[in-house]
Amino acid sequence: MLRLIPAPRRGIAARIAVRFATAESTGEASPGRSRAPPLCWVRLLGQWPVVDVIALAVGLAAGIVIGFLLAGVRATTKTAEAQARARVAEEKLQFVEGRLTERFEALSARALDVNNLRFLELAENRLATSRAEAAGDLDQRRQAVENLVSPLKETLAKVESQLRESESGARAARAELSQQMEFVRQSSEQLKTQTRALVRALQRPEARGRWGELQLRRVAEIAGMARFCDFDEQVSVTTTDGVVRPDMVVRLSGGKNIIVDAKVSLAAYLEAAEAEDPDLSGARLDAHARHLREHVDRLSAKAYWQAFSPAPEFMVLFIPGEAFLAPALERDPALLEYSMTKRVHIATPTTLITMLRTAHYAWQQAALTENARAVFDLGRELYERLGGLGRNIDGLGKALSRAVASYNRTVGSLESRVLVSARRMNDLGLVETPLDRPDMVEELPRLLAMPELVEELGEDEGITSPPLPRQNGKLAL
Repeated sequence: MLRLIPAPRRGIAARIAVRFATAESTGEASPGRSRAPPLCWVRLLGQWPVVDVIALAVGLAAGIVIGFLLAGVRATTKTAEAQARARVAEEKLQFVEGRLTERFEALSARALDVNNLRFLELAENRLATSRAEAAGDLDQRRQAVENLVSPLKETLAKVESQLRESESGARAARAELSQQMEFVRQSSEQLKTQTRALVRALQRPEARGRWGELQLRRVAEIAGMARFCDFDEQVSVTTTDGVVRPDMVVRLSGGKNIIVDAKVSLAAYLEAAEAEDPDLSGARLDAHARHLREHVDRLSAKAYWQAFSPAPEFMVLFIPGEAFLAPALERDPALLEYSMTKRVHIATPTTLITMLRTAHYAWQQAALTENARAVFDLGRELYERLGGLGRNIDGLGKALSRAVASYNRTVGSLESRVLVSARRMNDLGLVETPLDRPDMVEELPRLLAMPELVEELGEDEGITSPPLPRQNGKLAL
């Protein structure tokens, strides 16, 4: 610790001189006082001689200077001593701080070691406790885990088995798919070959005509019509203009006919399909549409419906594929309307099947009508036969009534005439067993009550009866 060294006391004269010099140098005085020297001093100085005053002033000045010098030397010495003591104290303080730091570090390390040891002991205790608890629950947990894993293991085994089966099935499917792809490839090659052969064959007019006729027959069969029953092919009829022979005559119910022609030119269309130049293809499609229009004119001029009367005043131009009609309609949009004005209906397989199915439905309705008429006739005949049966039953009932009446009369005669004499023989003792008495028949046959049977009986006996009831022109049975 540093000690405060008090400053040395100055002499009275020195203090007075310093105070006086300070007051003069600053020009300040105490509050409420003037800057002039105190009046007592002035009086005192006035009483002394001038030489003494000067000597006193010089002595005072010298004392002040010497006091200042001595005070400075002492202060310098004390300052040096204080600095030395301060350096020593600082060194001691640094030494003490170093020792304290070392001590604190040692204590901290010791406390840390102790804490580590205690923590390790606590961790070992806790670990031992946990191990004991875990060892106690290990079997139960192992069993629980096995219970949880066992279904999963079985499921995984099933999944693995299914995956193996799926893989084997996939391999078989891939092999089958490869075979099918090979079959498709071969079929495609065969189809290409057959298509080329068909194109070459269709380039001949007679082949195109035959193919159109086959397509027409196939469409009729798809529609449910039978050859020689619902339609005829290649029927020739002689008219004033010559012999006409359409490709098909479809019979309608009621004796009417629909004429179908399949002789259409497809040469221009095939040339357009084979052409690689777009301009050439368009020109051939224009020719194809023009050929169809010209064929419509030729069919309209022949008026097939007049040769096969009764027939609707139109005929059907069959085109064996929608692909042949669509380009013609693109090139000539008014072709359908023009053909209808000429009483020629252009039909593709789809539209012709619809038309023929309608005709087939008409045939079915006609057959149902014939069946209904046959059922009506059969019902009427059955009704009449029921009337005859009623007459026979009535005659049988009357005969039974007459037989009952005769029986009752015979029984009455037996009781009133025969049995009376027979009882006398019994009374005379000629016979031992009495005769049985026959019973009278009290029930009579039931008379017919149905009005239809009664009316039929009235007609047989000459009695007029109202007509049989009818509903919508049919007998109400």
